[in-house]
This record gives sequence, C-alpha cells and structure tokens, in this order.
Amino acid sequence: MASEPTQPHRRRPRYRGTHPRAFAEKYKELNSELYPADVEKVIARGDTPAGSHRSICVAEVLAVLAPKAGETAVDATLGHGGHAQEILRAMEGRGRLYGLDRDPLEIVRTEARLRSLGFPEEAFAARQMNFADLGELLAGEGLEGVDMVLADLGVSSMQIDNPERGFSFKSEGPLDMRMDPRTGQSAAELLLMISEARLRAIIEEYSDENEAPVIARVLTQRRGTITTTRALAQAVRDALESRQNPEEVTRKTIRRTFQALRIEVNHEFEALEKLLAALPASLNPGGRAAILCFHSGEEGRVEASFREGHRAGLYSSVAESAVRPGPEERYQNPRSSSARLWWAVRA
Repeated sequence: MASEPTQPHRRRPRYRGTHPRAFAEKYKELNSELYPADVEKVIARGDTPAGSHRSICVAEVLAVLAPKAGETAVDATLGHGGHAQEILRAMEGRGRLYGLDRDPLEIVRTEARLRSLGFPEEAFAARQMNFADLGELLAGEGLEGVDMVLADLGVSSMQIDNPERGFSFKSEGPLDMRMDPRTGQSAAELLLMISEARLRAIIEEYSDENEAPVIARVLTQRRGTITTTRALAQAVRDALESRQNPEEVTRKTIRRTFQALRIEVNHEFEALEKLLAALPASLNPGGRAAILCFHSGEEGRVEASFREGHRAGLYSSVAESAVRPGPEERYQNPRSSSARLWWAVRA
C-alpha cells in the first residue's frame, strides 16, 4: 500500500534585516497574539504596533459611561475593539454591546478577536454599518433605546498603517481613503472630477489650511496624475515650493490635505451630524453618550449639539469642557495628543 504524500515543511519567510519596514512583512505585529513580548517592546518605545490600534482615554471613557451589568451599549466605532473589550468586562457578561464599523475588513478581525476572549453573540454583536444609521439599528433590534453610546471618531491605526488603504503618505499606496473600500468614490476618483473652487472649500473647511487656494490649484492642474499617496504628497510639496517652509510645516500641510480629502470621501461630517441628531432619542433616560474627537470640525459639531440638547432639556448634563488624555498617555501614545472627549447624559 502506497504511503500518502506528506506536505513539505515550510519555513517562515525571511525578511530584509531584523526589523521589516513593509507593512505586510511585519509578521509579529500583525499577529500580535503570537508575539506578545515583541509587541510590548513596540509599545514601550511609544509606537503603535502595525495592524493594531491603541485605544485612547479608556479610563476616562469608562468613567463617563459607567457600564453596569445588564445594560445595553453601542460602540459606534468598533475599530480594534479596545473600548468595547473593557465595556464588556465591566458589564460582567450580562447585557449586550453592539459594535458598529463601516470597515468590512477590520470588523471581521475584531469580531474574531473578541470572540476568542470569550464574548459570545449574546453579549456582543458586530454589525457592519455606518453609525449614522444608529436609529435603524435600534429599530431592527427591537430596542427603544440603549444605556450608553460611544463614538471614537477619526481613523484607526490599522487603516493608517496599511498602505493599501491610502490614508497616509508615509508609504506608497493607492489613493483610496474609503472606510468601506467596496462602495463610494475613492480620493483618486474624487480628484478626477472635483472643481478647483470646491476642492479649495473642502481643504479650507475640513482642515483649516491657509494654503488651500494654491494646493487646490495645483491638484486641479494635475488632474488624472494623482493616483497614489506619494503623488498627492508630492503635489502638495510642489504647491508650497515657493513658500520655502521648514519640513515640519510642509508635512503638517500634507497631513491636513489628506485629512480634508478623507473627510469628504467618507462624508464624515454628514454622518456625525446624523448621529448627533439621533442620539437623544436613542438613549434611555439616564443614558450616557461619549464622543472622542480629533480635530476642530468634529469637536465644534459635538460640543454645539450637546449644549443645544442641554438647553432644550434633552440632556440633564453635558461636559463643560473637553476631557484630554493624561500626560502619561500622551507620552506613551503620541497619536492620542489631539484627542478630546465630550460627554452627555440623557434627561
């Protein structure tokens, strides 16, 4: 009787050097559960491991939301699930948390991670959807309201670090920027058809960039050639060439331009305004809302909505000022430095 063929042993691929730079080659960080000691070294030097996200203001969020056993929660921006994980632990396996995320790629990974930690469907339900549709979620689940809603606005580290998503100019990649890459218009497609006047308005309004006129002019002149992250960054550099700015100033302008395009591509402000409008009716009496903001456009809308809701009697109390990460967190995780936490309690 012939023996069955055996599979040849496969060695782990060898990468260039001891610290691979390419995102796809960071096998330890992308599989962090297999290499906890190595990931701890990355965190200890103030970096965020590739393909993961370090949740911001966790203690402050828990203090605001005060989750209790038996309550119902919504994490409207599930991401890597760091906040959700701590809320679920505080609820002691009783009650339920709904985790929402627009990103079909990351939500699968996060659901698997939380399931591996022992949170079953009865305690945690993942839903691939926009938080703008909070009202539709509650109606579909037969809920009149929930006890807490968390929204951590902006982009997760997993999205920023992956060059294939096109959110950052640090690595070359397609100029995409879509939270859900299966739908809508990419940033490259947007630049193919947008007018110079509209592009200027987007950059001015969404990033407070003073150089918006010249940037919009150059990006429009190069229509059809800006299809990658590096091409966009270079176009902004060329637009600023006559300014002779220090490199730090130029990089800030590039980041602001990327931010403005990302907001437009994903209709982020429209989604936020829809969430804020639905929030009071979505909370049970005494329900708590916490929203983490990362730039003035988000923060202004959240603060104004909460204060107006307080004046109208919809909220019994709201944050008088934003809660910031502590100095230790800002030191250990530089990406937290721009975070501002606003909260409100349903009347």
